[in-house]
Order: sequence, then C-alpha cells, then structure tokens
Amino acid sequence: MGEEDFLATQFMANRTHLAAVAHRMLGSWSEADDAVQEAFLRLMRTDTRDVVNLRGWLTTVVARVCLDVLRSRKRRRESPIGRDAEAVPDETAADHETGVADAIGVGMLVVLEELTPAERVAFVLHDMFEVAFDEIAPIINRSPAAARQLASRGRRRVQGGQASVAADRERQREVVAAFLAASRDGDFSALLALLAPDAVLRADAAAVALAASRARAGADAPRLAPETHGREAVAEAFKGRATAAQVATIDDEAGLVFAPGGRPFAVFDFVVDAGRIIEISVIVDRARIAALRLQMEGA
Repeated sequence: MGEEDFLATQFMANRTHLAAVAHRMLGSWSEADDAVQEAFLRLMRTDTRDVVNLRGWLTTVVARVCLDVLRSRKRRRESPIGRDAEAVPDETAADHETGVADAIGVGMLVVLEELTPAERVAFVLHDMFEVAFDEIAPIINRSPAAARQLASRGRRRVQGGQASVAADRERQREVVAAFLAASRDGDFSALLALLAPDAVLRADAAAVALAASRARAGADAPRLAPETHGREAVAEAFKGRATAAQVATIDDEAGLVFAPGGRPFAVFDFVVDAGRIIEISVIVDRARIAALRLQMEGA
C-alpha cells in the first residue's frame, strides 16, 4: 500500500470522529463536511511521517478550520441554526460519538452560538472530546491556563443559557474598563487587584519587534517578551500606559484597541474569569487584526 493510500485509509477510519467534532463546533453538517474535506486536503499535502498520533493531528486541523469559520461567521453575524443543524448525513448516522456529544440539539446549538469562537472551540474539544488543554492552547493561540478558563466559562454559559452569556460579557466590560483606568492613572494596586496571581501577558512577534524598536529609539515603552508571567510583572508593563487605547468589542468580548485615526493598530485581547484577568494578548500583526471583528465603543 502506497503512502497516499495508507493516509486515505487512516483518514476514512477517523472521518466519523472528525465530522462529529466539526458539527459540534459549527452546528452545520454542510459546513462540517467542508471542514473535514479541507482536513483531508491538508493531510494529502503534508509530510506526516513524524506524526505519532494521526487522529489527534487531524482533530487539530479540523479544529483550526472550524475556528476560522466561526470567526468569519461572527464578522458576518451569521448563524447556522435551522434544518441543517439537525439533519444528519447518512455516512455518520450509524456511528455517532457517544456521551454528551450525542445529546447535542438545537437548544444547545443556540447557546453555543453565543460563545466566542475561542470559548466554543475550547469547550467542545475538552468537554465533548476530552482533548487536553495543552493541545487546545496552540489551536486558539492561548496558554493552557487560558484555554482551561475559556472552556470553564463556556461550560458555565451553556449551563446558564443566554442570560449568563450577557451577564458575563457585561462583567468583562467592567473589568476591562477598570483595568484601562488603572493603567492610565498608574495605579499599581488597582492593576494588581484586577489581575489573577498567575496572569499572563502574551505578545505576538510584531508587538515584540515594535516594542524593541521603540525602546532603542529612546521611547518610554517597556520591552515585551512573547510571554510575561505573574500579575506584578504584567501590572508593571501597563502602569501609566495605554493612555490612547479605548474599550472595544473584540469578537463579542470587551477588550482594548489602539486605533489612531480610527484604524486599529494594536489590539489587547482579554481573558477574564470570576472578575480577574487571566490573560492579555497584545496583537499588532495586521493579518491577525484583520481577522478579528472589532467595534469601538461609541462607533
């Protein structure tokens, strides 16, 4: 058996599982089938000789495709809920995943649509398919701790329904607004109170390079590392800064945006849980910013 035939056989052996993962994330069998087909195409184009767990690799690929679909859908404000959410294709009807994944219905899909893309991916992968947070984290570009919190928040929102989603979003906006005020005022104690003890500040490569360039030019700006751990260090990075940032909605969640002339230049994406900031991601990369749905307050 040739390499391509072997990979195709392995793919077909996992197709039902992949379709179940994609459907739970997207709520649409037609979109799920497209995601699975894209995974197959990527499999055929990739050297997988060093892949130990092909099922896990394929699950990761499908999850990333679904995350892109969810983000695109949020930008267009579309919803797949309808007949397609319940229609089960013939090839998967005989062999669904067991457990909670099998019990999903339109009611849960409606609530899942209220989750952010990252919450939905983290919740579905962990709670429905038992994927470890260490594996989920790189899919959603978060730390494992943040992935755990996103899944936990998604779980609470699913259990509490749409009212819980609205309450969580309002609480996040309050926390982000308070963090911005404390940052501008240089109130170190207030910043510490808003940050979880193990808070993480993550910066993309473009943000790290920009901070280094500004520091070399003599600007009063902190150097950024790809990851900064601990609330004291994160608070120090923001103390007396973010003066030109403003509260904005980023993929349905409150965050901060620096947008000179109305054009987003830097985005500060927050993960908030139980009233504390777990993680802040600084995004300067233009392609990543363009992929986000942003709405400045008052715009």
